[in-house]
Amino acid sequence: MAGPGAWGRIHLLLLSVSSWSLISAQDTKTIQVPENDPIEIPCAAYASQSGTARVEWKFEKGSSIALIYYDAKVTDPYKDRVTYTPTGIRFSSVTRKDTGKYICEVLWGTGQLRKSEVDLIVQVPPSKPVAKVPTSVTIGNKAVLTCTETDGSPPSTFQWYRDNILMPSNPKTSEKFRNSSYTIDTKTGVLTIEPVTSFDTGDYFCEAQNNVGTAQKSEVIHLEATEVNVGGIVAAVVVLLIVLALVAFGIWFAYSRGFFSKRRDSTNKQVIYSQPSNRSDGEFKQTSSFLV
Repeated sequence: MAGPGAWGRIHLLLLSVSSWSLISAQDTKTIQVPENDPIEIPCAAYASQSGTARVEWKFEKGSSIALIYYDAKVTDPYKDRVTYTPTGIRFSSVTRKDTGKYICEVLWGTGQLRKSEVDLIVQVPPSKPVAKVPTSVTIGNKAVLTCTETDGSPPSTFQWYRDNILMPSNPKTSEKFRNSSYTIDTKTGVLTIEPVTSFDTGDYFCEAQNNVGTAQKSEVIHLEATEVNVGGIVAAVVVLLIVLALVAFGIWFAYSRGFFSKRRDSTNKQVIYSQPSNRSDGEFKQTSSFLV
């Protein structure tokens, strides 16, 4: 038979299950704070009622969930920098790893379960982006230029410059770029030029910004749009034909001088048989001989 403590736990479990239909989710709130600053994250679910309640705080990032406040105490990973109050939790300082969703769940003595959510964005300025630009592209082909930066929070957006002039999203709207055909993805930082023309030759760099701190620029890289080198292709073909002709002449010369036939004859041995002379059977001797 179950003891009083066991019955209490069973009653609490049944109460929790039966109260799921009473969950009231609050609108998600977004808070932004600079890295290393303190911040208090409110629990709207607690503030909405009064009375005795059990509170839990969870941190959700991607597919992972961690407990911050559970069983009336702050968990070990947070106890040195998080302070709990009934109306929220306070961080003494935050880092970029703290960016994510904070969920406050409150179970009231009446059996009503409520929760509220806060999206916390820890602001981090962008670092210097890395641009990858092909140094030479044949006219008529496609060129893909990439710009990456992973430190910024919120994530950075990207712009491209050619010859120190900002490239507009639509090249046809600019006198400087109307002869070019390209697309820019400001979220991924990819600049695609197709087809490449002589007007696309220039010095390129990208810029990352997220409205936190100062925008950062990459190194400048020169892109050269080149014509197809027909003369070089013809010259390479001529050189190849000359080499093949020399090889063929060498083989013919070797045959004409008998180098291959002499080597073959040296491996064959000539066998000569002599006919026996007219002798009597008693005087018969084998006279066959081998001459090498």
